[in-house]
This record gives sequence, structure tokens and C-alpha cells, in this order.
Amino acid sequence: MYDGLSFDDVLLLPQYSEIVPKETNIESYITNSIKLRVPLISAAMDTVTESDMAIAMAKMGGIGCIHKNLSINEQVQEVKKVKNYENAIVRNPVTVSPETPVQKIMEIQKSLNISGIPVTNNGKLVGIITNRDVRFVENLNISAQDVMTKHNLITVNDKISLSEAKSLLHKYRIERLIVTDDNDQCIGLITVKDILNINKYPYSSKDDNSRLRVAAAIGVDDLDRALELSRAETDLLILDTAHGHSKLAIDSLKLLKSRIPQEIVVGNIVTAQAAKDLIQAGADALKVGIGPGSICTTRVIAGIGVPQFSAIMNVTKACIDTDIKIIADGGIKHSGDIAKALAAGAHTVMLGSLFAGTDEAPGEIIVYNNRTYKNYRGMGSLSAMRQGSSSRYFQNKNASKLVAEGVEARVPYKGTVNNVVEQLKGGIKASLGYTGNHNIQELHKSAKFTKITLSSAKESHPHSVMISSAPPNYFSEEIQ
Repeated sequence: MYDGLSFDDVLLLPQYSEIVPKETNIESYITNSIKLRVPLISAAMDTVTESDMAIAMAKMGGIGCIHKNLSINEQVQEVKKVKNYENAIVRNPVTVSPETPVQKIMEIQKSLNISGIPVTNNGKLVGIITNRDVRFVENLNISAQDVMTKHNLITVNDKISLSEAKSLLHKYRIERLIVTDDNDQCIGLITVKDILNINKYPYSSKDDNSRLRVAAAIGVDDLDRALELSRAETDLLILDTAHGHSKLAIDSLKLLKSRIPQEIVVGNIVTAQAAKDLIQAGADALKVGIGPGSICTTRVIAGIGVPQFSAIMNVTKACIDTDIKIIADGGIKHSGDIAKALAAGAHTVMLGSLFAGTDEAPGEIIVYNNRTYKNYRGMGSLSAMRQGSSSRYFQNKNASKLVAEGVEARVPYKGTVNNVVEQLKGGIKASLGYTGNHNIQELHKSAKFTKITLSSAKESHPHSVMISSAPPNYFSEEIQ
């Protein structure tokens, strides 16, 4: 038996430093091949991450994980919204035939959040449909060839530079360029929106084709979902289960590794032995945390878990001589907890409650006692389990008596997630400055901790005062 420690039980020791926060670099790797400019992942929870959150996270240098409380097709569509959102060249864009009804075209535009769709005949470009072409159409049964723009189409080849594309867009006062090959086959699009986003978010997380990166959650025995997500070119699959150190999880991992090319993160785990077994089975990264989340009740319902700081240390020890990356999932309340997780050995952190309540999180803003909130629920809550997440806890959603391992709650409305991320980035950079490290890799090697008492933990927070105006990066129950 050993003492298990949570983030509140330790503090990082300050060390001699010759750098200031603005000189630090907080980029890290979620797997060996996927680098993030910001070591933050939005959680695979149905009140945290769908396409809006994933797009925002990727634009800011992190990544979002689309939850799996969706049908396979719905989850794939959420992934496609991210992959199609911003791209120097949108490769293999959605196209329609000249005979496609306008009603079908409008449905495609709405579902994929796109405005321009090339019209092709056996792959050859014959026109383009934009919002302008269909905006005032009354008979939705007419076909694309009746309303499409087909004259004076501006086409380019895929060797065009960004500056050349901007010049053409400005010259012809148009919103998009159609990319074709030598045989007039439509192979891509370049849009004004994408160029503006590239300039506005230069540190976005992107794949080799300049598309925003996105992860997606899958469960055990979820091969069909994994195959469809793989075909949709999801960047990373996260095998998400409450108990990653199980035969079901290991067998699922082995099967997935034999069938799909994407790297696979596996979790959740809290012990060194679990890490060793999953590494041997082929895991590309490990997700750590059982029960530390603010809406998780696993520890009190099942009596299972390891305090999160110690859990990260356990898994880190098993990964020392490997290239396996570690994701710390849960228990993080402030940016200082992120710094402690990274210093303990994690490469990235997955966040739920800190991102819940933002504009980009699913759900409506609600008013309670003259304050604004958004709903936030654990994937082990009864409502989430009935909707599909029961498999994460090895339960049948159709069972008459589900055993909940989470709660439903509300969190304060936080505005845009961009502001939250900026505050978290600032806290991580401040920690690197205090400890004298240029980057997270140096922090892994030099970090030193001190164990503190309960009274020390209380001393760490504002005390002996009544807070009249809280900063955006601090929250406590006393100031609700």
C-alpha cells in the first residue's frame, strides 16, 4: 500500500530561471506523429465536444475528441465538418451531378456547413452551386443544371501558391477557386474563408493536407464505427472505456491495429502494469484517470481508482524507456493542475469541465438564480448511459437497472473557449518560467515537487478576504 496523491496534495518547486513565460514553448505530442502547439484536448463527452468545439480547439493548436453518443453516421459527419472546415486546398470536395435536385443540394449544404458545391459529370467540372444560386429558388425539385453557375468559372491547378490564390480571388471578386487537373477533373476547392482562417490562426493543428486535426472516441467491440471513422480520415482514434486494463479493451486494440492505419489512444488506466500490457498490445498513447473528474462517481460507487497525480506518476514510470505518450484525463480544476500533470510525466491533458459551459460546447445557455449556466454531465450519468455511453462502463443501455458512475450538473457559462484556452496557456507558460524550463520536455526532466498539507492547500487559495471580483482563470465554490 502507498499514499496516493492528487493535484491538491503537491506543489511544483520554483527553480533558478533565466527565462520569462513569453519565451517558453508549450507544444507537445499526443502521439509520436501528431504534434500539438497547445497540449490541450477537449474531452469526448456529449456536453463538451462536437464539431464546433473540435474546430475551435484545432484552430488554437489543440485537438478535440468527438464523443460517441451519436450514431456512426452522425459521428462521421461531425468529423467531416472539422476536416472540411479549413484547408489551403479542400481535396476531393463534395460534388453533385447535374441531375441532383436542389432540395438535396440544400440539405448537403446545411449538414456539412458548406456553401459552394462543384457540379461534375463523371468527375469533369461542368459548374458550381452556391448559396446565391439557390437562395430564392421556389421549386426545390429542379436540378442543379437548371440553376448552377456554368460560365466564366475560375479554375486553377493544385500547384498554385497561397498568394496567387488570394490575387485571383481579389481580381475576380469571388469566394472560391475550383482546382482541376489536366483533364478538367475537379480535385479541390480554395475558399476565401479558409485563407482568412489560415492567416488568423497560424498555429492551428493541421494534417499533411492542411486540414484541421480531429480525434474521435470509439468503444470496445466497435469495429464498424472505427472503420467508418478511419474512412472519414479521422486523425486519431481514442479507445475510450472506464477500465482500459481489461481483456475486452486489449482484444479490441489488437483487432483495431490490424484493420485501420490510424494511431490509437487507449484508456483509461491508472497503474504501471496496465500501461505495460497496453503498450505490448500496440497502444500508441495512453489515457490516464479513473474517477478524478468533477462529474465522475466511480471511486465512491465502485471503490476503485488512484488519485490522479499518483496515477500519472505510475504510468510514467512504465513508459520511461518507450516513446509512448501520456494523456492526463480528469481532476484538473485550474491551469496549475495542468502544469503539475505535465511535470509528473503527461504530454497532454484532456479537459471536460473547464471547457463545458463555453459557447462551443453542445447545449443551450440556461438561467438559474439570475446566473447563466450550461448543462454538463458525466458519460457515466444515467441520461448519458441511456443515450449510448453505457458500453463505456461495460453495461447494456437497454438494461432496466443501469448503475450510474456519474452525475448531471451545470457549470457557469464561460463565453468563448478561445478565452479559456488563452488563460490555460498563460498558466502553463508561467509555470515553465517559475521552474526555469523552456519547454515541456525540459520540465519532464527537471521538475521537483513538495508534498503539502490540507492547511497548505487552503493557503494556496485566496483566503481571509471576500472576493469582490474574480479573474477569468480562477473559480471556487465560495464565489458562485
